[in-house]
Amino acid sequence: MTNISLRPAEVCARIVPGHWEGDLIKGAYNRSAVGTLVERTSRYLMLAKLDGADAVSVLDGFTRRLRTVPESLRRTLTYDQGTEMAMHQTLAKRLHIDVFFCDAHSPWQRGSNENANGLVREYLPKGTDLSIHSHQALASIEASLNNRPRRILGYRTPAEVFADLKLHQVQGVALQA
Repeated sequence: MTNISLRPAEVCARIVPGHWEGDLIKGAYNRSAVGTLVERTSRYLMLAKLDGADAVSVLDGFTRRLRTVPESLRRTLTYDQGTEMAMHQTLAKRLHIDVFFCDAHSPWQRGSNENANGLVREYLPKGTDLSIHSHQALASIEASLNNRPRRILGYRTPAEVFADLKLHQVQGVALQA
C-alpha cells in the first residue's frame, strides 16, 4: 500500500484534474454495496454497481466505471484501508492509475468522497438492500447529483466542470499531435 503522504502535491491543490477518491456505501448488514468514485477537481461522481463488498467485486466495478474516463483523467485514486481494496495493484495495472491509501481511521483525507457519500445517502438510505438498485437507477442518481450546482464550483455543476476538463484534455492531446 502506498500511503497518502506520498501522493503528489498537485492532488491536494486540486490544480490538475484526474485525481479520484473512492469508497463503498454498504447496505443492510453489509450484504450489499455501491462503489462511489469522485473526481477531486470537478466533484464529478460515478457510482459502481457491485455484486458484493469483496475485493473482486470492487475491482470489477471500479474498473468498469473508470474505463469510461479518458486515461488522461485517471491519474490517482485515493482510498481507505478497507480489505475490499486488496486487489489495488491489479486495478492500478488495468487502469494505469496510481492508488494511494489514507491513514487508518482518517476519512477526512477523502473529503470530497465523504461529502458525496452523504449526498448519495439521500437516495440510498442506510439499512437498505442496495443490490436492488439497477445500473439505470444508479445512473439516475449520478445525473441528479452531477447536475446540481455547487457553490464551490462557482455555481456550475460537476457535470459542466467535468465536461470542460474532458474537452481540454482532448484539445491538449490534439495540440500535441
